[in-house]
Amino acid sequence: MERKIIRARLLSFLREPLSPEDRDSFRYIEDGGLLIEDGIIRAFDEFTNLDAAGAEVIDHRPYLVMPGFIDTHLHFPQTQVIASWAAQLLDWLNDYTFPEETRYSDPAFCAVMARAFLDLLAAHGTTTAVAYASVHAASAEALFAEALARNMRLITGKVMMDRNAPDGLRDTAQTGYDDTKRLIARWHGKGRLGYAITPRFAITSTPAQMEAAQALAAEHPDCHIQTHLSENHAEIALSCELYPDAVDYTDIYARYGLLRENSLLGHAIHLSDREIGALAEAGAKPVFCPTSNLYLGSGLFDDAKLRGAGLVNAIATDIGGGTSYSMLTTLAEGYKVLQLQGQRMHPYRAFHWITRGNAVALGLEGRIGTLEAGSEADLVVLNAEATPAMALRMARARGLMDELFTLQVMGDDRAVVQTYVAGVGRK
Repeated sequence: MERKIIRARLLSFLREPLSPEDRDSFRYIEDGGLLIEDGIIRAFDEFTNLDAAGAEVIDHRPYLVMPGFIDTHLHFPQTQVIASWAAQLLDWLNDYTFPEETRYSDPAFCAVMARAFLDLLAAHGTTTAVAYASVHAASAEALFAEALARNMRLITGKVMMDRNAPDGLRDTAQTGYDDTKRLIARWHGKGRLGYAITPRFAITSTPAQMEAAQALAAEHPDCHIQTHLSENHAEIALSCELYPDAVDYTDIYARYGLLRENSLLGHAIHLSDREIGALAEAGAKPVFCPTSNLYLGSGLFDDAKLRGAGLVNAIATDIGGGTSYSMLTTLAEGYKVLQLQGQRMHPYRAFHWITRGNAVALGLEGRIGTLEAGSEADLVVLNAEATPAMALRMARARGLMDELFTLQVMGDDRAVVQTYVAGVGRK
């Protein structure tokens, strides 16, 4: 049995902080220790309270150790089209994304890119990801295989899309169903892997394919569902034109049984009150993607309104429409999006969001997102003085909240000293 102790300053959230003064919402230990056995945290305590006999002690002081970051929406096949100049969403998809994704029919290429993709996530402190593969089963196979080899928690699925896409990037309603069914049988629940049934969005799926997705969802209630919703005005108009019987964009997914508690809906920006109510009734999870929403000019996510309706919002990078793999950068841009709407994101809530908060959105808060005993040992080691500018700022820091806000506003992969996936160092 492998046994190690991580010694550092430790921070873990117990619930969502209600305010910047809500210090009862988290545990912070100045000289703490995490006892890890076989990839599981067995104890979280003062270092001096732990029995170090027979354990490898890894001392990360004076750095801060938190649960690894959780990214709830990003696209594996868009790794090499990040930072591509385009107008708005549909132009970006047609000019860059769709041509790029045709390359993912090659299993050997997919394997190379899966290694690069997961390396980038680890380098940025991300230990759990919910990713879209391409329409090709080979892309999902490669990503699952690489994550399994790393014992990484990953949720992914091959995209289902049978119209409004180029040759080489379409399946059919039947092949989309059959490929998804085989992938679920092969990978779902294996190691730390989960499957997401993935109709890309209403524009690229015919009613027949939506029916196939509905059948898959009914057959596999423990699989997540991931798709896109109300990112862009042109997207909304075309979706409603293609599904004229639907009341609105959200109703398209509702009619096909794709709204439920484990549904992840990327963007969810331009929603009517009726749509917000329907999402809340279903318990579906909107996903805030600030860097891509700004980059593509899509709009501003109204976090407060959705939360006020009882929704649990996730947050994500949305690579490659998103512009950074860093959940720290994602928080920085998210802060600005909310500021523009008179909404404030204090640093305790921000770091809860990318750890335990996203775990709650995924229904995995008992496994990931905290440092509590019994959690999987996914960790990130952070240095708030990683750059000269950050060090200057930290010289005037007044405590933990200033440190977190420095990381939130100025941090990126340079602030990540080490990442642990199931107790194994990955950076």
